[in-house]
Amino acid sequence: MMHPASLPTGFDRVVLAASGRVGAASAAAFRIAFGLLGLFAVGRFAAHGWIAELYIDPERHFKYLGFEWVQPWPAWGMYLHFALLGVASLGVALGYRYRLSIAAFFVLFTYVELIDKTTYLNHYYWVSLVSFLMIFMPLHRTASLDALRRPAWRRDTIPVWVIWTLRAQLGVVYLFSGIAKLNPDWLLHAQPLRIWLYNNGDLFLVGPLLKEAWVAYAMSWAGAAFDLTIVGWLLWRRSRPFAYLVVIAFHLATWVLFHIGIFPWVMILGTLVFFSPDWPRRLLAWLRRRPPPKAAFTLLSAAPPGWPARAAAVALGLFALAQLIVPLRHWAYPGEVRFNEEGYRFAWRVMLTEKTGHALFRVTDPATGEQWLAYPAEYLTPLQAERMAYQPDMILETAHFIADDFRQQGRDVEVRADVFVTFNGRPAVRFIDPDVDLARIAPGLAPKPWILPAPDSATMPPLT
Repeated sequence: MMHPASLPTGFDRVVLAASGRVGAASAAAFRIAFGLLGLFAVGRFAAHGWIAELYIDPERHFKYLGFEWVQPWPAWGMYLHFALLGVASLGVALGYRYRLSIAAFFVLFTYVELIDKTTYLNHYYWVSLVSFLMIFMPLHRTASLDALRRPAWRRDTIPVWVIWTLRAQLGVVYLFSGIAKLNPDWLLHAQPLRIWLYNNGDLFLVGPLLKEAWVAYAMSWAGAAFDLTIVGWLLWRRSRPFAYLVVIAFHLATWVLFHIGIFPWVMILGTLVFFSPDWPRRLLAWLRRRPPPKAAFTLLSAAPPGWPARAAAVALGLFALAQLIVPLRHWAYPGEVRFNEEGYRFAWRVMLTEKTGHALFRVTDPATGEQWLAYPAEYLTPLQAERMAYQPDMILETAHFIADDFRQQGRDVEVRADVFVTFNGRPAVRFIDPDVDLARIAPGLAPKPWILPAPDSATMPPLT
């Protein structure tokens, strides 16, 4: 019998509970779905010509702070890069040399996303985070070629922390997306949903209904309620099947109405991890009309965990803490984050704003007094120019692109911006202080006083 003094307490109990074993079938299904979605995404990029359009054709790319060294390959290299990403995705789905495949997927996918801020999407960021976590998860022990190649690797169970980590990474998207919707535009003005639904007024059968204001309000409130509560409904066993049907309906509706790529499918398939860890085996048993397997949780040992388990738990805890802090960092900046976008990325602010902008740059040579107008189209692709015109850090980078271009001509110029944006249905307002020389401002994380204040919600006009 173990001496009472040696029984684990506090933190060690948490580590032991997280190390307990549950069925591995759900985690294997998640791995397969993740890999197949990755393979589909690569095929989609190739079929639409986006590899060339987004990474080869542009002469300049907007860089993430600290990752300026990430550059696109030559044309043949970018195509090879995506081909290898497809191979890695297939390797993940099949569970073939899984550790190598998922590590390669993480590096290749994240590298692509770091090439240009223009292509930032919340679900791409999610994919990078999850693929990084999957490197440390033993998802290849069941329903995989690795388990067939090496039977000694096969396991029918998996540590419970794997399931809960995947659930948490999905849950954080819903939670912060819901919190972000608790603002006057979304709740009191049904914006920007009202604009988007109105623009879908030509849809067959439901189009006229989407132009009704009450529909926009109902969907705005329902969307906020969905994001804020769906994780709770998915965690409760009795409501889980009905909640999952709501998940399917919600994301299919967003897919049809807003054409947001693979994000709905990521959430629909990923959310299956909220079901019992052995749900695929239960489904197969039901289809074969056999008794379902018994759900079990096994605690491997009651002895205190060793330092590797403790270190892993601390690392996972720090990762979780970062996932809570990063979406809240906008509170460190003054002003309205939906307008100035300081702290907007990496915060799960999903489908929250409708912004368009118009930007023009005034160039002055202080030595001679000469002035020029610089148009974004002279330096950027149409997509880059469109996205740049309402994102301050990209406006700043464009000013530096222009200054560098003139510097190569032997002129040390000043660059100022005339930028106007429309925000969630309001009239266009000036966005950037036109008197500030952006060429002299270095990129950074500090607040940007040259971004002008957001318009008051009272300026919200009715949509006619």
